[in-house]
Amino acid sequence: MHEVGIIQNTLDLALETARSSGARQIHQLRLRVGAMTGVVPEALLFAFDVVRAGTIASDARLEVENVPAACWCAICQSEFHSEDSLYECPRCGAMSSELRHGLELDLVSMEIS
Repeated sequence: MHEVGIIQNTLDLALETARSSGARQIHQLRLRVGAMTGVVPEALLFAFDVVRAGTIASDARLEVENVPAACWCAICQSEFHSEDSLYECPRCGAMSSELRHGLELDLVSMEIS
């Protein structure tokens, strides 16, 4: 389960940022996770419950925003969403080689005090 390592690194970054800002508590973290990363949001939430214990984020909430895969069709000149890794344009059937969204794995924001 690589989600534990991901959430540990995210929490480390959040803790460092909070401390350098003089915060004494982290209330919420917001992550953006792309559908094509292979990261399971439920596993992130579970891992967060484990790794936040004993830190200034012990009572924090984790919000995960799922970002669907979006590809670009050069033939149709349009963006389309893909549920799998084939990236086939639903309009013309052409295969796309350009993934525009879906690989995000970002700490977007955090609430601190």
